[in-house]
Amino acid sequence: MELRTLHYFVAVAEELHFGRAARRLHMSQPPLSRAIKQLETDLGASLLDRSPLGVALTPAGAVLLDEARALLLGADRVRGRVARAAGTATLTLGILGDSADPRVLRLADAYRRRHPLVEVRVREADLSDPTCGLHAGTVDVALTRGPFDETGLTVHELRTDPVGALLRTDDPLAGRVALTLADLADRRWFVFPEGTDPRWQAYWNGGEPREGPVVRAVQECRQAVLWNGTVGLTLLDHDPGEGLTVVPLTDMPPSRLVMAWRESAPTPLIHSLARTAATVHGAGVRGVSDRGAAVHGA
Repeated sequence: MELRTLHYFVAVAEELHFGRAARRLHMSQPPLSRAIKQLETDLGASLLDRSPLGVALTPAGAVLLDEARALLLGADRVRGRVARAAGTATLTLGILGDSADPRVLRLADAYRRRHPLVEVRVREADLSDPTCGLHAGTVDVALTRGPFDETGLTVHELRTDPVGALLRTDDPLAGRVALTLADLADRRWFVFPEGTDPRWQAYWNGGEPREGPVVRAVQECRQAVLWNGTVGLTLLDHDPGEGLTVVPLTDMPPSRLVMAWRESAPTPLIHSLARTAATVHGAGVRGVSDRGAAVHGA
């Protein structure tokens, strides 16, 4: 198994759609399909059930998804340690959710213009770790959403975004102009894996314990609603995709987009990224200097 092929498989497993996975990987669909077929041949197991209704993981595919995520995370950790030992100018950025967001692309362009010789490695984290690996030490800085355990971290808010209920378009509540959390009280929700930060779970589950399918990625949230009719929260301005809709929630506080890093490891490159992100998002970041001066936690 090659790491590249495992990366391909994780994209397909998270998107549950070859076309979307190919776009995410910036490649065409035929070579992606061939790579997954070859992986199944190498492992001697069917990893995906393909049907006119879409793609679903087999039990073997679900096992490989967990293992592949762990292997890719380990590979990123190795690269980072080697780069630090070699003194290479690198920055590992953890991103929660969609790295193809237009504002993320603008941030990437602006930072590259400012630091053309810096190699930025991006790690898309799953929803079970809202710090994107900061506490584990696998990333240098995170572009993520709160709330989460901020112990030992510097956290700066870039903006806030309203949230809504993610529903099937044929759901009886989908035609409403707005909803409250009470309207969703008797519904099954998608939930996060055991061990996920309780602050994160409390916010994204509307402050109540919920029951329903376990999800790790944004696309898994959407698929849980599409296939099971469950509900959950998402950003109001996100395109939910075909068959889904988002209805505003009037009693939910907005979601905080933040940039965070470890208090013990601020660097000029991190400070510069924070300032660039603040400019892109129209926010102010106090106490951050491109020269690596002291910073203050939010």
